[in-house]
Amino acid sequence: MQPEILMVGPMLPQTMQSLEQTYTVHRLWEAPDKPALLAQVGPRIRGIATTGSVGARTEIMAALPRLEVIAVFGVGVDAVDLAQARARGIALSTTPEVLTEDVADLALALMLSVSRRIVQYDAYIRSGQWPKSGEPPLTHKVSRKKAGILGLGRVGKALAQRLAALDMEVSYYDLNPAPELPYRQADSPLELAQHSDYFIVTAAGGAATRKLVNQEILQAIGPQGYLVNVSRGSIVDEEALVAALKSGALAGAGLDVFASEPHPDPALLEMENVVLQPHMASGTLETRTAMGQLVLANLAAHFAGKPLLTPYVW
Repeated sequence: MQPEILMVGPMLPQTMQSLEQTYTVHRLWEAPDKPALLAQVGPRIRGIATTGSVGARTEIMAALPRLEVIAVFGVGVDAVDLAQARARGIALSTTPEVLTEDVADLALALMLSVSRRIVQYDAYIRSGQWPKSGEPPLTHKVSRKKAGILGLGRVGKALAQRLAALDMEVSYYDLNPAPELPYRQADSPLELAQHSDYFIVTAAGGAATRKLVNQEILQAIGPQGYLVNVSRGSIVDEEALVAALKSGALAGAGLDVFASEPHPDPALLEMENVVLQPHMASGTLETRTAMGQLVLANLAAHFAGKPLLTPYVW
């Protein structure tokens, strides 16, 4: 008999098709009455397939007494009840490495877009303003500036390499220092902000980093500085960010993630010094396909009695 899987949120069509060819899959997000579905199939569910942003909440996991494994399509686990998973001995996998380059690429793209006003000047041409108004205002240089990376994990390191290629002065803050790397280590997030023209958030989400980027840090980045976030919206105090952008305390922002998705603060939508993306840092066909394959491989390994390929490290 095929193991029964609860899919909490949608993935690539080919990933979902492969899951349904191998397992009995129940699509929670499509259920008109989710508690009723959990009550009906919960006692039979042995695995969860989910995304990093949707995760596996406490109430869902509690409704699955036979749950053995959670396979996350992504690297973030802040939406998974880790305490319950650990206490129950539930295996947990993510999809690291395969998305690192794309996320780092988008962080750099946001830096360039917001500084050089690429999105705004594309609209300037399309709206017919160029022949009417002439050359628009000058923008700001990116290369040879100071970049501060909050969180020097896989993505942070990949981004640092890209920024170094632009001759930027790269600093970072991380609880796990990397003295072997040629980047300046800051003493605190605040000190990092004080030393940054570009402050890029690549740290992990969760309770420990909630609203870590607050008013004080935004003020420290300064009126000539930019914030870029490709990690989790929860890390930035979005209300303080909006206030800083409105007041000119911050030059601009490039955001792929938001405090409440898919509903960013409406004020951000009206700002020309902000470039927005709909949580698409890993959103290339190549990477999402590789992520789906890794989800499938981890589930297959677990149900074959083998170690997970990419287990979450507690």
